[in-house]
Amino acid sequence: MLELSFDLRGRGRAEVRFSDRSEGDFVGDPPQMREVAAAGSWTRLRQQHGSEVVIVTQPGGGDGTPADAAVTAIPGAILSVRTADCAPVALVADEGVVAAVHAGWRGLAGGVIEAATASVRRLGGVRIKAFVGPCIHAECYEFGAGPLADLAGRFGPGVVSRTAWGTPALDIPAAVRRTLDHCGVDDVIEAGRCTACEAETWYSHRARGEAQRHVLATWISES
Repeated sequence: MLELSFDLRGRGRAEVRFSDRSEGDFVGDPPQMREVAAAGSWTRLRQQHGSEVVIVTQPGGGDGTPADAAVTAIPGAILSVRTADCAPVALVADEGVVAAVHAGWRGLAGGVIEAATASVRRLGGVRIKAFVGPCIHAECYEFGAGPLADLAGRFGPGVVSRTAWGTPALDIPAAVRRTLDHCGVDDVIEAGRCTACEAETWYSHRARGEAQRHVLATWISES
């Protein structure tokens, strides 16, 4: 499991967790959820590969909402997204706001990171940092030339790459970085891990057809 903890300058701490294969499958309501975070109520989204954002105003609020990002300033509200190859992104604002974002290529194209960042700012977040968890990398992500050209028009040529076998590829981490930079978020921590390459550690739907999912969870702790 990847674990990060950030001091919120007198507003408690922001916690970020990202599970790996050893923690098991996080589809549904697995019992190991309680091992990822301190006791609390979870917000689990019905992910759509879109750009909808839910604002969570109480622990467990918005659970089951059709959305691809959740934002809160409420201590004890555990936000989560599930991923295999899409990019899981946690946003943490020093002012005491956190967000969990599910960023696949469709969500990126639709503006899910921009929408989540704007929601963090509406709740008072100013100094925002981001954590980008493991996702599929360009060397494993073959992508159609037409859709790739459309994405290059939106994000710039830096998202166009090649697979390890020489075919056109999409660089999801580059698209996430480009979007965060556009949103004014320049404090970015990247896991730098490819879910397709590292079969012993991560699930991958694209590379291995796996139905299991990791979880990214983030919350504010008052202690």
